[in-house]
Amino acid sequence: MEVRHRFETAEMRAFRAEVRTFVRDHLPEEIRRKVAQERMDLPREDQQRWHKILRAKGWACPGWPKEYGGPGFSDDQRYVFERELALGDAPRPMIYGEGMLGPTVMAYGTEAQKERILPGILEGDVFWCQGFSEPNAGSDLASLQCKAERVGDQYVLNGSKMWTSEGHIADWMFGLFRTDNTGRKQDGITFLMLDLKSPGITVRPILLFEGTHEVNQVFFDNVRVPLENGLGDEHKGWAIAKYLLSLERFGTAEVSRSLASLARLKSFVRDQDPFRHALEQKDAIERRVAELEMELDALEITEVRFLFKQDGANEVGPEASMLKVRGTEIQQDIFELAMVCAGGYALGARRDESGADAAATQRGQDSAYPYFNFRKTAIYAGSNEIQRNIIAKAVLGL
Repeated sequence: MEVRHRFETAEMRAFRAEVRTFVRDHLPEEIRRKVAQERMDLPREDQQRWHKILRAKGWACPGWPKEYGGPGFSDDQRYVFERELALGDAPRPMIYGEGMLGPTVMAYGTEAQKERILPGILEGDVFWCQGFSEPNAGSDLASLQCKAERVGDQYVLNGSKMWTSEGHIADWMFGLFRTDNTGRKQDGITFLMLDLKSPGITVRPILLFEGTHEVNQVFFDNVRVPLENGLGDEHKGWAIAKYLLSLERFGTAEVSRSLASLARLKSFVRDQDPFRHALEQKDAIERRVAELEMELDALEITEVRFLFKQDGANEVGPEASMLKVRGTEIQQDIFELAMVCAGGYALGARRDESGADAAATQRGQDSAYPYFNFRKTAIYAGSNEIQRNIIAKAVLGL
């Protein structure tokens, strides 16, 4: 049986139709328009509004079990759910709370921490960001030096975190902090959760190449964090971090989002016909679109095969590195081709928050923005160079 047939049962077709209808009928048009522009800098208000719409349906945290307020989806349902949201131009989930911290608290948190933290994530009232990378600790995350010194019943934090996505709109941060310098660098790291309104925290914006504000550098100057905000055992945060990062196995390749992006590109080429007076170029563009469609189809089959292994294993090992590398390469190729098709219009007027520039968008005047913005995907979540090293060591034995 072809690996994707698992999603074509009568039950899964009905579920897909339910999700598709819900997105079509309930996703606000102004939010859909921003997502269709390939924006990753959605305002907090838009993310929160959509989350609460999903929450009213019981779908706000699709990866959560029912005992914590989630829908208790099967892995197949989660895959289809994510696909339909992407194809319907719905926003990505609020990943730091719903997809990362929530399940980690379920696995490592005390009952008091679960009662205190999980409801705010579930209801969409508390925004979280991730404090992992530092100026000299990115791909080599274990080299982090942001210090947390234990003083009485508190930790005192000094140092900074880098590339903190959504740190400027978040309420709380979870992160890794150095609590001991003896032993291996993976030892002496503690997982802490902290209120970003705490005295001594400064959030400094970092503008991306195309001008959007998504990431920040966060500075800590004698910031005090209660011991009760530590997750798991002191000095043992590295194991928790590895667990948290393993949760990203769903959507590593962003196949669903790339399918939506490719569909928008095909519509643009069909409706605007930018190469109608240059038939040789038109043929070349149409061939490249077809190639991207085949590459994405092959990646999807590979992703499903890895995620839903016949042996029932839950963990995706070095295969995740391959998915990340290939997924980001195809993603960037799609946006590059979109900019090529838009030609001079690609560097047109800045996108209008009100959506009044719909005609400009149709002409491709916003295509340069995702092209430049998505250059980052080959770097974050472990650069593609690091991913290739993982493949070379774990698969090829080099």
